[in-house]
Amino acid sequence: MVRASAGLSLLKGHRVLLRSDLHSLQGRVALLSGGGSGHEPAHAGYIGSGMLSAAVAGGVFASPPPASILAAILCLHNAGASGVLLIVKNYTGDRLNFGLAAEQARNHGVAVDMVIVADDCAFNQPSKAGRRGLCGTVFAHKLAGALAEEGCSLDQIVTKMTEVLKGIGTLGVSLSPCSVPGCLPSFELPPGDMELGLGIHGEPGIKRSKLASADEVVKTMIDHMTNPDSQSHLPLKSGDNVVVCVNNLGALSCLEMAVVTRAAINCLEVRGVVVARVMSGSFMTSLEMAGVSLTLMKADQDVLRLFDAKTSAPAWPNLSSVCVSGRDYTTDPPAMGTRPQDDTHSEGPLSPVMRKALENVCSTLLQQQEELNSLDRAAGDGDCGNTHAQAAKAIQEWLQSHVVPGCPGQLLSVLAGLVQEKMGGSSGALYSLFLTAAAGHVTEGQSNATAWARALHAGTQAMRRYGGADPGDRTMLDALCPAVDELMKLTTSPPGGEMAVLQAAVQKAASGAESTRDLIARAGRASYIAAERVTLPDPGAVAVAAIFRAVLQALEGRQ
Repeated sequence: MVRASAGLSLLKGHRVLLRSDLHSLQGRVALLSGGGSGHEPAHAGYIGSGMLSAAVAGGVFASPPPASILAAILCLHNAGASGVLLIVKNYTGDRLNFGLAAEQARNHGVAVDMVIVADDCAFNQPSKAGRRGLCGTVFAHKLAGALAEEGCSLDQIVTKMTEVLKGIGTLGVSLSPCSVPGCLPSFELPPGDMELGLGIHGEPGIKRSKLASADEVVKTMIDHMTNPDSQSHLPLKSGDNVVVCVNNLGALSCLEMAVVTRAAINCLEVRGVVVARVMSGSFMTSLEMAGVSLTLMKADQDVLRLFDAKTSAPAWPNLSSVCVSGRDYTTDPPAMGTRPQDDTHSEGPLSPVMRKALENVCSTLLQQQEELNSLDRAAGDGDCGNTHAQAAKAIQEWLQSHVVPGCPGQLLSVLAGLVQEKMGGSSGALYSLFLTAAAGHVTEGQSNATAWARALHAGTQAMRRYGGADPGDRTMLDALCPAVDELMKLTTSPPGGEMAVLQAAVQKAASGAESTRDLIARAGRASYIAAERVTLPDPGAVAVAAIFRAVLQALEGRQ
């Protein structure tokens, strides 16, 4: 950590991290905390202006030795600090070792005091040892650090923190134990079970139950934390303001943490509690434990002022100072107008033949669904036929309740909207791009063979520009591009030769699709597969060839 951060310095001969700008402590109270390793980013991540001045680390889950704690205290004293406050979690080892170092420091003439964090809400009847110190310690670092930065005296900070700590509670739940390096897991937890009320050193909890949803688990946690029948409960009533810390115990993903965070906010607001601030992330972990703890801190305006004060500590999140509850957190979408497929259209002379071509394309794709899936299984996820079938069914459904517009461009826009919405995946995006780019080139007054050729060419170019593939890369373009190149002959061919050009284009599409059997994939999912395993034609190219063939058959049947 020291090597990676210019704000930290290592005390030689000790596992003690110090602010690298110790001179800034002149005349101010310095803050020292620490404990066993394995809780990272605690405690070293909270060193910086506005938080800790130093942190001392023991072995994994083991209290640090008094000699290192004393060395840290003396180092802070020698830097000119007016006093040193020790922030200690309520574990026997920590209390003993920090207490011994404090007594020794007093013999050296250092003004030193200690606050004990005991925020555990797990036990209904705590033992004589009292409530354990858990993630609420991080709140203590922040508030005490802000007070020190303001220039408060050691006595003033101790008095304020003693009051605030009464309003902090924490409870953890885990789906797995953790393992101290080189040791077996700290306890056994069968799959599908979860442990409630565990500590941060791998200790088992107070209750085991079956896995439940995040909403249910969070409600259980908050119910337990605030149960007035428990001697370690956090008194919380409707109208209270709280700061919430959703703490990753080590192995949850950011996505899972977000789910739990939402559940915590919702659960508290249902109770009438005002959620003033929310922290969500890894703040005091337990090695690789797959679990989460919730810490609630009752907060008046003075506590929020200290909580919001700036700090340079790298592990402290950059939070907004706006109250979470009561905030309008949704934004209305801009007016997009109606979808093309919902608009009312008028039929025209081309409507019947375009309907026939579409019906033929849809039935062809549905017939080839399993063939396309089979081809896709060789080099993809096996759903190419399914995605084309989804598009075909969406078009069929639309045709049942809508007239086909006489303007070809309007029809292409409708089809672009349908495949974008119903087809999904990269295929849906590619077809929608193709149709959208082509739509502007065929209007009701300009829909001759030349306009169609240019429209299809524009669509193909859009596919290449945004999709990043080219002919020869073993994609649908290997069937589409040769066919469109052939159709571009319509721009110069004499009247009456359109069908011959279309027939040639269909043949080019079929040949292009077959040629992909021997190509090395350079784009698309197949590009990640070893070439020797890709021996069948590309399913996207086969689908394109089938679409061209279906259109030709519809037009030939019309003549």
